[in-house]
Amino acid sequence: MTTLKKSSGIARRKIMKTNSVYDTENFAENFASNLKAGQVVALYGGLGAGKTAFVRGLCRGIGYDGEVTSPTFAIIHEYTGGRLPIFHFDMYRIEGYLDLESTAFFEYLEKNGVTVIEWSENIENVLPDGTIKIRISNGEFENERLINIL
Repeated sequence: MTTLKKSSGIARRKIMKTNSVYDTENFAENFASNLKAGQVVALYGGLGAGKTAFVRGLCRGIGYDGEVTSPTFAIIHEYTGGRLPIFHFDMYRIEGYLDLESTAFFEYLEKNGVTVIEWSENIENVLPDGTIKIRISNGEFENERLINIL
Protein backbone atom coordinates (compact mmCIF):
# COMPACT_ATOMS: atom_id res chain seq x y z
CA MET A 1 0.00 0.00 0.00
CA THR A 2 1.03 3.60 -0.60
CA THR A 3 1.40 6.66 1.63
CA LEU A 4 -1.57 8.96 1.21
CA LYS A 5 -1.90 12.74 1.19
CA LYS A 6 -4.00 14.22 3.98
CA SER A 7 -6.57 16.92 3.51
CA SER A 8 -8.72 18.05 6.44
CA GLY A 9 -7.54 15.05 8.48
CA ILE A 10 -8.77 12.51 5.91
CA ALA A 11 -6.28 10.67 3.73
CA ARG A 12 -6.87 11.26 0.01
CA ARG A 13 -5.33 9.83 -3.14
CA LYS A 14 -6.66 9.30 -6.60
CA ILE A 15 -6.70 5.48 -6.40
CA MET A 16 -5.42 3.09 -3.72
CA LYS A 17 -4.85 -0.54 -4.69
CA THR A 18 -5.18 -3.43 -2.23
CA ASN A 19 -4.34 -7.03 -3.05
CA SER A 20 -6.50 -8.95 -0.57
CA VAL A 21 -9.44 -8.65 1.80
CA TYR A 22 -6.85 -8.33 4.58
CA ASP A 23 -5.22 -5.35 2.82
CA THR A 24 -8.61 -3.69 2.28
CA GLU A 25 -9.49 -4.11 5.96
CA ASN A 26 -6.08 -2.78 7.05
CA PHE A 27 -6.41 0.25 4.79
CA ALA A 28 -9.84 1.00 6.29
CA GLU A 29 -8.50 0.44 9.82
CA ASN A 30 -5.84 3.11 9.26
CA PHE A 31 -8.37 5.39 7.56
CA ALA A 32 -10.62 5.15 10.64
CA SER A 33 -8.02 6.85 12.85
CA ASN A 34 -9.06 10.21 11.37
CA LEU A 35 -12.81 9.76 11.66
CA LYS A 36 -14.75 11.98 14.03
CA ALA A 37 -18.24 11.90 15.50
CA GLY A 38 -20.87 13.10 13.08
CA GLN A 39 -19.01 12.12 9.92
CA VAL A 40 -20.71 10.19 7.13
CA VAL A 41 -18.87 7.70 4.91
CA ALA A 42 -20.68 6.76 1.70
CA LEU A 43 -19.47 3.56 0.04
CA TYR A 44 -20.03 2.86 -3.64
CA GLY A 45 -19.37 -0.38 -5.50
CA GLY A 46 -21.00 -3.46 -6.94
CA LEU A 47 -21.80 -6.78 -5.31
CA GLY A 48 -18.67 -8.33 -3.87
CA ALA A 49 -16.57 -5.19 -4.30
CA GLY A 50 -15.45 -5.18 -0.67
CA LYS A 51 -17.74 -2.63 0.99
CA THR A 52 -18.43 -4.79 4.04
CA ALA A 53 -14.73 -5.70 4.32
CA PHE A 54 -14.01 -1.97 4.35
CA VAL A 55 -16.55 -1.49 7.16
CA ARG A 56 -14.93 -4.34 9.14
CA GLY A 57 -11.65 -2.46 8.92
CA LEU A 58 -13.28 0.83 9.95
CA CYS A 59 -14.81 -0.86 12.98
CA ARG A 60 -11.49 -2.39 13.97
CA GLY A 61 -9.85 1.03 13.60
CA ILE A 62 -12.46 2.57 15.90
CA GLY A 63 -11.79 -0.16 18.46
CA TYR A 64 -14.83 -2.39 17.95
CA ASP A 65 -13.81 -6.05 18.11
CA GLY A 66 -17.12 -7.83 17.50
CA GLU A 67 -18.57 -9.36 14.36
CA VAL A 68 -19.28 -7.07 11.41
CA THR A 69 -21.69 -8.26 8.74
CA SER A 70 -23.66 -6.70 5.92
CA PRO A 71 -27.00 -5.31 7.12
CA THR A 72 -28.72 -6.13 3.81
CA PHE A 73 -31.93 -7.41 5.42
CA ALA A 74 -31.72 -5.56 8.75
CA ILE A 75 -30.91 -2.27 6.92
CA ILE A 76 -28.78 -1.09 9.87
CA HIS A 77 -26.29 -2.56 12.32
CA GLU A 78 -24.93 -0.57 15.24
CA TYR A 79 -21.40 -1.26 16.41
CA THR A 80 -20.59 0.16 19.84
CA GLY A 81 -17.77 -0.36 22.29
CA GLY A 82 -15.05 1.47 20.39
CA ARG A 83 -14.06 5.14 20.65
CA LEU A 84 -17.11 6.02 18.51
CA PRO A 85 -20.26 4.11 17.60
CA ILE A 86 -20.58 3.13 13.95
CA PHE A 87 -24.01 3.06 12.32
CA HIS A 88 -23.72 0.74 9.31
CA PHE A 89 -26.51 1.10 6.75
CA ASP A 90 -27.20 -0.96 3.64
CA MET A 91 -29.39 0.95 1.18
CA TYR A 92 -29.55 -1.78 -1.47
CA ARG A 93 -33.31 -2.29 -1.04
CA ILE A 94 -34.19 1.39 -0.52
CA GLU A 95 -36.32 2.56 -3.44
CA GLY A 96 -37.54 5.99 -2.42
CA TYR A 97 -37.80 8.65 0.22
CA LEU A 98 -40.50 6.83 2.23
CA ASP A 99 -38.33 3.68 2.37
CA LEU A 100 -35.39 5.78 3.52
CA GLU A 101 -37.40 7.63 6.14
CA SER A 102 -38.62 4.32 7.60
CA THR A 103 -34.99 3.32 8.36
CA ALA A 104 -34.53 6.22 10.84
CA PHE A 105 -31.53 7.26 8.72
CA PHE A 106 -32.02 10.97 9.39
CA GLU A 107 -32.18 10.39 13.15
CA TYR A 108 -28.92 8.44 13.04
CA LEU A 109 -27.20 11.37 11.33
CA GLU A 110 -27.89 13.38 14.50
CA LYS A 111 -26.29 10.81 16.79
CA ASN A 112 -22.74 11.14 18.05
CA GLY A 113 -21.16 8.48 15.85
CA VAL A 114 -19.96 7.67 12.36
CA THR A 115 -22.59 6.75 9.78
CA VAL A 116 -21.32 4.35 7.09
CA ILE A 117 -23.56 3.62 4.11
CA GLU A 118 -23.31 0.76 1.61
CA TRP A 119 -25.11 1.27 -1.73
CA SER A 120 -24.95 5.04 -1.29
CA GLU A 121 -25.87 5.52 -4.94
CA ASN A 122 -29.47 4.73 -3.92
CA ILE A 123 -29.66 7.78 -1.64
CA GLU A 124 -27.15 10.09 -3.35
CA ASN A 125 -29.53 13.06 -3.33
CA VAL A 126 -29.90 13.12 0.47
CA LEU A 127 -26.28 12.63 1.55
CA PRO A 128 -25.23 15.51 3.80
CA ASP A 129 -22.62 18.06 2.79
CA GLY A 130 -19.14 16.89 3.76
CA THR A 131 -19.90 13.21 3.20
CA ILE A 132 -16.71 11.23 2.55
CA LYS A 133 -17.35 9.28 -0.66
CA ILE A 134 -15.40 6.11 -1.34
CA ARG A 135 -15.71 4.02 -4.49
CA ILE A 136 -14.46 0.41 -4.26
CA SER A 137 -14.09 -1.58 -7.45
CA ASN A 138 -12.56 -4.81 -8.62
CA GLY A 139 -9.02 -4.64 -9.89
CA GLU A 140 -7.28 -6.70 -12.51
CA PHE A 141 -6.85 -9.76 -10.29
CA GLU A 142 -9.43 -11.70 -8.25
CA ASN A 143 -8.70 -10.18 -4.82
CA GLU A 144 -7.37 -6.84 -6.03
CA ARG A 145 -9.50 -3.81 -5.13
CA LEU A 146 -9.22 -0.20 -6.23
CA ILE A 147 -10.25 2.27 -3.55
CA ASN A 148 -10.95 5.81 -4.67
CA ILE A 149 -11.58 8.42 -1.96
CA LEU A 150 -13.51 11.12 -3.77
